[in-house]
Amino acid sequence: MSATSSHDKLVRMANQIATFFRSYPEEEAVAGIRKHLVAYWTPKMRDRLEAHALQAEGRLDPLVVAAIRRESAAASPIRPATYDPHLLGEGASDAG
Repeated sequence: MSATSSHDKLVRMANQIATFFRSYPEEEAVAGIRKHLVAYWTPKMRDRLEAHALQAEGRLDPLVVAAIRRESAAASPIRPATYDPHLLGEGASDAG
């Protein structure tokens, strides 16, 4: 896979994450995107996206740009049990 197509794939994936969070208030969306990237992307993937962000800025969702450039003080709409493997099971249903 060429570097260009690899970068394109990262941009496409990041934009898909932003699409999911678009319905939340901006600060929550930025926090959710950032937490998703930290939880599910490897450091190498995040570094490559960040390094490529300037060149891809026209194609990269502004929420993603904000998420990789700054830490948001807002709470993420993602429940802690979803993005922290140490909390798995917390928040799960106690039915049955």
